[in-house]
Amino acid sequence: MEYRIDRIANMKIITLNTWGGRAGKENLLAFFKKYKDATDLFCLQEIWSAPPEDMKWENAGGSKFAPDQTMMYGAKEISELLPDHNSYFRPHFLDKYGLMVLVKKNLIVVEEGEEFVYRHKGYIPEGDAGGHARNIQYVTLDINGKPFTVVNFHGLWTGKGKTDSEDRINQSKKILEFTENLSGDFVLCGDFNLLPETESLKMFEVSGLRNLIKEYGVISTRTSHYTKDVKYADYIFTTKGLDVKDFRVLPEEVSDHAALLLEL
Repeated sequence: MEYRIDRIANMKIITLNTWGGRAGKENLLAFFKKYKDATDLFCLQEIWSAPPEDMKWENAGGSKFAPDQTMMYGAKEISELLPDHNSYFRPHFLDKYGLMVLVKKNLIVVEEGEEFVYRHKGYIPEGDAGGHARNIQYVTLDINGKPFTVVNFHGLWTGKGKTDSEDRINQSKKILEFTENLSGDFVLCGDFNLLPETESLKMFEVSGLRNLIKEYGVISTRTSHYTKDVKYADYIFTTKGLDVKDFRVLPEEVSDHAALLLEL
């Protein structure tokens, strides 16, 4: 019998910008306890693996850097809480801060890696630490003998809002160059730091991907911890061959970003 990737039942993916645990470590860990058994993949942004040896930046992403309010060993603490998942950490700043994907151990991972889409690995910004390099993290699974890839992303912060810039356009181009070479269906998710009407975002739609934020009429991916007016940042895109069974914004306020749940 032949199985198709788009006929998979109950594969659940959650993407969340954790805000480094600044909304409360216990609240964040309680979130993972609640969802860990039913979730196949967690795609996380703003994860620390250890404190930097020399933190010379006062600001990070437009805010004061606050180590005392941050889960500086978040990668370890979250991984230990999910023993049935394998953890993959891909930093983009100081080798200690970046992206993490956790994959249920019953799934077959055939490849995991990263591609830098803004600056380069090891790039050290001047001024605000939020200007660090950006990468995409990918995990390719073997599902019934066919490849299925999940791409985790945290987009460029400029300090000038979530509108288009040359760097953001180039960033999107590099992501598309990567995804165009993937075999099989894929999901692209994370905190894009972009408004819905930007060219940088629409490029993914033009390429043929489904924008689930747009399809499902989502008007905010932020929580009450975020007090600015613009409530868009996080997105999930899928190839059209995938059968989306469920997509929603989760209600838990464990970050200044809301978590997004996708079920295929």
